[in-house]
Amino acid sequence: MADTSDIRTPAQIEADIKRRREVLAETLDELGMRVHPKTIVDDAKAKVAASVDHTLGRAYVQVNRVVSDVKAQFVDETGAPRMERVVPAALVVVGVVGLLALGGTRRRGR
Repeated sequence: MADTSDIRTPAQIEADIKRRREVLAETLDELGMRVHPKTIVDDAKAKVAASVDHTLGRAYVQVNRVVSDVKAQFVDETGAPRMERVVPAALVVVGVVGLLALGGTRRRGR
């Protein structure tokens, strides 16, 4: 006994085959684009660029945090300098620069 639940005309079968061929062609075109060397290279470039952007963003946040922390050591909440911290730091910097200058002139003198 034949199964009569799926009785289609030849035209319906041909239309179904045509539609499936079109879907298959689209799928093959998409796969061809995915495995094309230029697409693979472009995807790799995009991933590297995103990774670099992410890394630079994190570095910027870290540097900004460190600068804010250092600034907080030398400036109070109102923005005025904390002289009790600025003066000793300035003296240390002047001393180090002076020692470097003296060391440089002594080496040239020899």
